[in-house]
Amino acid sequence: MTLQPSAVAKAKDRPDFMVFNEIAIIAQLAENRLERSLPDGMSAAQFGLLNHFSRRGGQESPAQLASAFQVTKGAMTNTVQKLEARGLIRVVPHGQDGRRKLVSITPEGVIAHGQAILALRPYFASLREAFTDQEFETALPFLRAMRAWLDDNR
Repeated sequence: MTLQPSAVAKAKDRPDFMVFNEIAIIAQLAENRLERSLPDGMSAAQFGLLNHFSRRGGQESPAQLASAFQVTKGAMTNTVQKLEARGLIRVVPHGQDGRRKLVSITPEGVIAHGQAILALRPYFASLREAFTDQEFETALPFLRAMRAWLDDNR
């Protein structure tokens, strides 16, 4: 296959590519800022897991979590172990299959999640000052639809 510079230039100028490019840059900038704002050296991955359980509650296996976060089981196991060592999540044997584990958030994890949210408030306050509520509300339907499509087409 021969690479045609004009074809690359044309592809880079398509709105779908430009949207993905912007989202990737926003994700990188947001994750960097998130990690600088989180308390106690909490990583974005750890915050994400606490946020997941704070929203959904319940228990999930490490394999279910890895699938939900689109990471390897090893990466999820690492995140789970770090949060468990800090007492922010609980890992218990599965009731029917002793080889499997179930993960859930602890009361301390709920508190740590709340502290992380509070630590992010100054950053979000400055972000809110830069854009109107209408701009945020206008972006949400498209972003939600794109997320749903990407989730359905993994």
